[in-house]
Amino acid sequence: MSTICLIGAGRMGEPIGAHLIRAGYRVRAHDARPERREAMRACGAECPDSAVAAAAGADVLLTVLPGPAEVCAVIDDGVLEVLADGASWIDMTSNTATAAAPCRERAIALGRGVLEAPMGGSPADAAAARLRLFVGGDADLLAHRRPLLSLLSDRITHIGGHGAGYTAKLLVNLLWFNQATATAEALLLGQRVGIDLGVLTETLAAGPASSSFIQNDLPSLLDGDYLASYGLDRILDQLTAVTTLAADVGTPHALADTVRGIHQAALERYGAVDGELLAVALLEEKAGALLRRPPARAADTGTS
Repeated sequence: MSTICLIGAGRMGEPIGAHLIRAGYRVRAHDARPERREAMRACGAECPDSAVAAAAGADVLLTVLPGPAEVCAVIDDGVLEVLADGASWIDMTSNTATAAAPCRERAIALGRGVLEAPMGGSPADAAAARLRLFVGGDADLLAHRRPLLSLLSDRITHIGGHGAGYTAKLLVNLLWFNQATATAEALLLGQRVGIDLGVLTETLAAGPASSSFIQNDLPSLLDGDYLASYGLDRILDQLTAVTTLAADVGTPHALADTVRGIHQAALERYGAVDGELLAVALLEEKAGALLRRPPARAADTGTS
């Protein structure tokens, strides 16, 4: 079996590494946090003290990191130079095409195959191997590495060439955060004018205004869960990357700017904490009302 170097053993990286170990791969993992290295050792990974030591002689480098700056730091540390001949680098980070370009060019110059495969999904999806991967890069290289990626994902989409996977993931996130804030505004307004929240959510879910957010994520919000699986500062970074790209290429982005502004205000209010729906919490705070599931109605006994 191939040797895989996994850089990043956080809430997404750890289950990814565990799947690969169970499949028989030799995994060398590194994370800047000692406790995360210990967690990977408990899964059966080797955990050298440096990223370069973990990468030495590896056939595949997987980076599962918080954002572009961390990826650049790892690449600048020299991990690409010590990989095995013919090795591939697969970046699963929510990166940007612009930030990743110098790293990719460096890898290609060293003869490394490069794929981007940013992930869609939660830590629970990672644990269940249900991630969605938005792949950019050479189709033949993807075909070669698909058996490995299929251990982690049941939905692998080849978006296009280098940069396309990163951009597609950012656009998916833009629409999700747009849907979340727009849905919250609609529910707060409906609730304020006296519409039963349960009736309204059922109506939205069953009609043309339904969305993946309403179907899959709104129930968590109604239970008071703001989805603390990703940092608000990272969310703002991604939305800023989208609006910057739109400005650079000259496409309209008024809605994207608005969504970004709401998340900027949420970051200023709550700080750099985890919570994918903290922009909704800010809207609730401004409205002076919470969006919560109505209590269950008592069964009608038919008696007076």
